[in-house]
Amino acid sequence: MKLAAEAKNAVTPRAALLVAGVLALQLLFIASYVGALHDPRPRDVPFGVMAPGAAASQAADRLAGLPGDPLDPRVLGDREEARRQIMERRIDGALIVDPRGTEDTLLVASGGGTALARALTPIVTQAEAAQRRTVRTVDVAPASPQDFNGLSSFYLVVGWCVGGYLLASVLAISAGSRPANPQRAVIRLAVLALSAVLGGLGGAVIVGPVLGALPGCVAALWGLGTLVVFAVGAITLALQALTGIVGIGLAVLLIVIAGNPSAGGAFPAPMLPDFWRTIGPALPPGAGTWAARSIAYFRGEALSGAMQVLAVWAVVGTAVTVVMSAVRRKDACPEPEPEPGPEPGPGGTASLTKDPRT
Repeated sequence: MKLAAEAKNAVTPRAALLVAGVLALQLLFIASYVGALHDPRPRDVPFGVMAPGAAASQAADRLAGLPGDPLDPRVLGDREEARRQIMERRIDGALIVDPRGTEDTLLVASGGGTALARALTPIVTQAEAAQRRTVRTVDVAPASPQDFNGLSSFYLVVGWCVGGYLLASVLAISAGSRPANPQRAVIRLAVLALSAVLGGLGGAVIVGPVLGALPGCVAALWGLGTLVVFAVGAITLALQALTGIVGIGLAVLLIVIAGNPSAGGAFPAPMLPDFWRTIGPALPPGAGTWAARSIAYFRGEALSGAMQVLAVWAVVGTAVTVVMSAVRRKDACPEPEPEPGPEPGPGGTASLTKDPRT
């Protein structure tokens, strides 16, 4: 009985709920990462085909009919258009058919994801072999030799995301998960913004001048890092303002469990199952990874969509944090007490006799 009483005192209902929440996050982590990454295969990869005359449509139809639907081919006008669309990140590869010989050219871009670029080669090679043709692969946007498997951009963004929700969590733990008033909410957001500027700069310098892992403009990566850190931190503050300390777990669910495996880091989006390829671009890790690769390898092309996603997270997180702090202050303000009236005089009526001391 004494042990049961001690256990009841040690594990409160609130603690039991938090333990159950941690267990749920643990299982969701396993399910999300294994579900997204255990069987990567290309599915409906945007792919260009260039060939003279009717041969282009025939080649596109042949590639569209491959088992498992690995490619989503579309006919292009010429080689330059194919290269341009790859650099604009509208397609992930292209087949250039040479009518004068039996060797065709496959254009890929390993800067957008080494795993996908490598996967396209055997797919196209096998399809061409059935037509007694060979394939020569040309990488038009190669990943840096110091960027093994094209993962540096992904790990850079993961580091920024970790910094964002840890900063918000530390602010909550040190001074209460919910800011007491709008002024304190703004102060927390200002501290977060300053930390985001420093974290964004530090990450850009480390992967660029220090390690040489990523090419591209340091200033552009700095700006991206600042936005990533602030967006993740702001949404974490907002979740804490809404739910208290539980908001930290919700941030982990959103950023780590849902966001990281769907970000297209180890395997780009066309190699992920439908659920993860759908949610990835809408979450900060996916938007940040796409933008970092665009800066590093594609001359900053196709940045606007990812930057808009990050900006929306930042604005929504900021607005919810400030609004919820104002609502909380209003709810916490006590009703003003009524001023005391004149004391009753003889017979229960209020005495209007002037105090002789005044």
